Amino acid sequence: MDKEPITLNCFHKLKEELVFLKEKKRPRIITAISEARSHGDLKENAEYHAAKEEQSHNEGRIAEIIDIIARANVIDVTKINNEGKVIFGSTVFLENLDTGEKINYKIVCRNEADINKKLIYFQSPIGKGLIGKNKNNLVEINTPAGVKNFEIKDVKYI
Repeated sequence: MDKEPITLNCFHKLKEELVFLKEKKRPRIITAISEARSHGDLKENAEYHAAKEEQSHNEGRIAEIIDIIARANVIDVTKINNEGKVIFGSTVFLENLDTGEKINYKIVCRNEADINKKLIYFQSPIGKGLIGKNKNNLVEINTPAGVKNFEIKDVKYI
């Protein structure tokens, strides 16, 4: 079982989701199953089957979150001395040398990744291409959309 890095923010969100799924959603589903059972014949009881399916999804997500938390290597970058190096959890300010566009990304775990919020997975092509580089480096990254050239303008541990 390999440890996987996650940000402190992601860790807290997963813990909150786990509490919600166990303490709020699970009892609601159990009530729905019990109510559907009281309607009689389970073979043709759509409410019962829907509730059982929802229970299966809920229990699967609970197991998934417990596994993630058990393997978590929680990293709080605000406690690390910033030497301008791109690491997991850092926010990288870039200039696309092909278009002149300025963009920033925070490098995060799979569960937190959301390109619309500029949160990129550390194992994605851009994440892999940036990790280990330093402020003012020129970086060429092969992406599914083609080669992209960036200059790392700044690296912050926020």
